[in-house]
Order: sequence, then structure tokens, then C-alpha cells
Amino acid sequence: MSTDRFASQRVRAMPDSVFALMDAAKRDARNAGIDVIDLSIGSTDLTPPQVALDAIRDAVHDPTSHGYCLHAGTKPLRDAAVAWYERRYGIQLDPEREALPLIGGQEGFANLLLAVTDPGDAILLPEPGYPSWFGAVALAGLERVPLPLTPENAFLPDLDAIDPAALKRAKVLVLSYPSNPTAATATPTFFAEAVAFAERHDLLVIHDFPYVDLVFGDDDAPSALAAPGGRDRVVELYTFSKSFHMAGFRVGYALGNADALRALAKVKSAVDFNVWSGIQRGAVAALSEPRERLRADAEVYRKRRDALVTTLNEVGIPTDQPAASMYVWTRIPGGETDSVAYATRLVRETGVAVAPGIGFGPSGEGWIRFALVRDEDTLRDAARRMMPHP
Repeated sequence: MSTDRFASQRVRAMPDSVFALMDAAKRDARNAGIDVIDLSIGSTDLTPPQVALDAIRDAVHDPTSHGYCLHAGTKPLRDAAVAWYERRYGIQLDPEREALPLIGGQEGFANLLLAVTDPGDAILLPEPGYPSWFGAVALAGLERVPLPLTPENAFLPDLDAIDPAALKRAKVLVLSYPSNPTAATATPTFFAEAVAFAERHDLLVIHDFPYVDLVFGDDDAPSALAAPGGRDRVVELYTFSKSFHMAGFRVGYALGNADALRALAKVKSAVDFNVWSGIQRGAVAALSEPRERLRADAEVYRKRRDALVTTLNEVGIPTDQPAASMYVWTRIPGGETDSVAYATRLVRETGVAVAPGIGFGPSGEGWIRFALVRDEDTLRDAARRMMPHP
């Protein structure tokens, strides 16, 4: 029997994951012969760009890629990242001071908290939010100040409602739009107001930005870093997992405030030698992909969204249509409030696996999240299986 005998107080403070319960429920359903449609995990089924795979394949046979990759070796990726940002947002960043490669956005977020906060500081954290945030906050020893995201406020935080006493203790404001799990989007005006708020209260804004390319139609996702004063107050975290379907390659980058990135680089120097340079070459190649390729992939998700949301509404599960991301966020049908009980029963009885809302923080209770990681017909099938019984 396992114990916490060797677990630190930091580890003990980290929340348990409800997704382990979902994994067990999915396993049990499969063992019972049920055809499981797994919509619980946001791991894309689309393929990485061929140019990225070719670059990585070629690097395997290049002896210069086989050693440690120190900071100087990351220059091609830093250059490519700031060139991409200038093309997209019209702002020229310094690749030496305002860009830093990451071993995925999740690693970047956790290490950035260690770099820019001290134990006992407060962090303003949206809720519901990405589950790994909560563990990273606990690992850093921070006081979590939830910022409730509600449909009544378009899943945007009400910054004026933050407790003034908590605000005085805060060092960081976290934002993430397009959002996981709510699929909400933000406007340039919102980001301008958020950065001005951070300036007034001496906060660093961390904008977790994995869904930058998954906005439907012709709109672009606005960048918090591009807001007035953003370079003085914002670090933006990017990953290749969503835009380029390279989740398993664990590569991303941070752009933004030079002082914060210098601190992050110092933390990372104690724990890693950067992602393998061959994967970085693949990332550089991916950033050269034409915008039309990214728009086409977003269109795949839009069609899947339409198929799922339309069918959910047809079968009596009222669901709003999100404007971005690869998720659909809706209330549990029938007025139930226990998302874990509902999700485990759903997969056991129908084979449809969804993510329980409680996994995204207490404010997520009563909700479920679908990941648009199956084709349109399968998503329609999943929705029909969920039809509430009279």
C-alpha cells in the first residue's frame, strides 16, 4: 500500500487528479466490451506538418544534434519564434532577451512560477482553468486566489471584484484565451484593460496561449503581449501541441518581459538542457508553415464543433456554440451537479468519456468538457448516446 512517507509538503499540497478516476472508468468500460468514444483528453488526432517530421528525421542522423543543447543552440528557434510573432502581431521582439524555448507550455508555466514568485505570494488564477496550473501553484507554495469565470460574464474574470487584501499579496495574474476548458475568447480591449490593471497593481501577467491558432473563421486570437504596455508586464506561453499537433514532442516557447524570462532561464539552467535540438529544428520548420494550413486545421475543429453542438441540442442537452479552441463546455444534463459521478456513469453506461468539470477547479463543478478529437460522425454518435431518458 502506498503512503506519503517520502512526499514533501509541496507534493502533499498538490491536488489529486480526477482524470485518474476517468482512466479507470474507461478501462473498466473497455474490459466490459463497451465501444468507448474518448472525448475526455485534448490530445489531437490530426497529424504534424510533414516539414517538421522531415526536419526531425534528418536531425537523427546529424551528429551535431546528439549532444547537450545549451542556450546558444536554441537561437534558431528563438529567431523563428520572434519572426513568427512579428508576422502575426506586427511587433519586433529581441530574440536574445524576449524569447526562450520551453519543454512544452506546462513545463514553462510551472518553472516560471518558481522564477518570479516566492512561497506565500498570492496568484490570481482563473477558475475553471487548466488542471496542471493548480499543481504548479501548490508546488511553488503560492496562495491561490480564484477568479471565477461565469457564463454571465462571457467567462472573463471580473478584475474589479478581486479582494483588495488578496490583491496586495499578489505577484501574478494568469490569463488564457482562447480558454481551456470554457472555449471562451477575449478581445484586445480586455487585454488592454488587464495589462493596465497589472500596471496599477505591479503584477506580472502570464498569458497561457496554446490555442492561438484555433479561432474559427477569419478572426485572430489577440495577444496580451501586444496590448499597450505588454512588453513591460506580460509573458506569453506558446506550445506546438495544438497548432501543429506535436503534443508528444514537448516543445514550446515563451515570449515577453525580459526580466521574467531571464529569471526563468536561470531556473531552467538548474533542471534541463533544453529540448533536443532535432525537435527544435522540427519546430522551426513548423513555424514556417503557411497560414492557410493552420486555418484549414481550425476549420476541421469548427466542423466538429458544429456536429457535436447541433446534435447535443437536438437530443435535449442545451449547449452553446464556442468561437474557438478544440473543446465544448456545457452543463451536466438534467441538473446534476456531481461531475465525477456523472462522467463515470456516462462512460460505464454509454461508452462516452468526457472530462468532469471539477477537474478544472471547484468552479467547474456541474459542468463537463468535450474534446473535439474524433471525426464528425463519431461526435454525432456520442451525442446521441447521451440523449437523456424521460
